[in-house]
Amino acid sequence: MKETDGIRLTSPLDDRTARALRAGDSVRISGVVYTARDMAHRRLCQALEAGEALPFDLEGAVLYFVGPTPARPGRVIGSAGPTTSSRMDTFSPRLIAAGLKAMIGKGYRGREVREALVRYGAVHLSAIGGAGAFLSQHIVGAELIAYEDLGTEAIRRLTVVDFPAIVAYDSYGNSIYTKDV
Repeated sequence: MKETDGIRLTSPLDDRTARALRAGDSVRISGVVYTARDMAHRRLCQALEAGEALPFDLEGAVLYFVGPTPARPGRVIGSAGPTTSSRMDTFSPRLIAAGLKAMIGKGYRGREVREALVRYGAVHLSAIGGAGAFLSQHIVGAELIAYEDLGTEAIRRLTVVDFPAIVAYDSYGNSIYTKDV
């Protein structure tokens, strides 16, 4: 893919933008993306259930399922490749219902997640697994904002420029995967 290929997205996303995306579309994301893996997802959902404020606004947000490595000198972040998306399946429907518009990971999503994407007009994006060093070049800012005790899995606010991904599941029930899980 050429550097200029793909639909340009600016995060946070609105309903119209998310619903315009179709499975198989190449996208380039610029703006703010938040990191969150298993334990951070659990804490976000617990906070929602308890009526507590979240460390960031979920409305239109994009979550990247990543636990980046430490930054080398002169860099804002280390290798930042996607983790397996299905590990977040227990939590994703609740976060989507609360306003999350897109997630970035790798691999299949379960039925409940796919149904929530359709119901709330959200999408799931796939990034290239094993390409963390390449993907980190599209991250120009990184700030730890919550759950520091989780180490690499703490929530970070990333600033990304032309971050490459593919729409894996759209808000119409379509998928790039031929196998329905």
